[in-house]
Amino acid sequence: MRTPTTFAELVSFLIETLSLVIPLIFGLTLLFIIWKIVDSWIISGGDATKISEGKQYALIGIIALVIMSSIWGILQILRHSLFGL
Repeated sequence: MRTPTTFAELVSFLIETLSLVIPLIFGLTLLFIIWKIVDSWIISGGDATKISEGKQYALIGIIALVIMSSIWGILQILRHSLFGL
């Protein structure tokens, strides 16, 4: 790996690194949502408190995915408009 010597190289390096990390974070978030849904609705066997808890986790997870997608989209717009990368 080559050390960045200019600001543009540093930004490019950070963007490449984030391009690898962000999909991993999205995937882990999606797996968490799926696990909580399976745990609360299938494994719990109809326990009302577990189902309610599962609904909350699912809603929070979906909101988190929407926020993460929005931030990622804004960063992509900035990346293309400001840095042309």
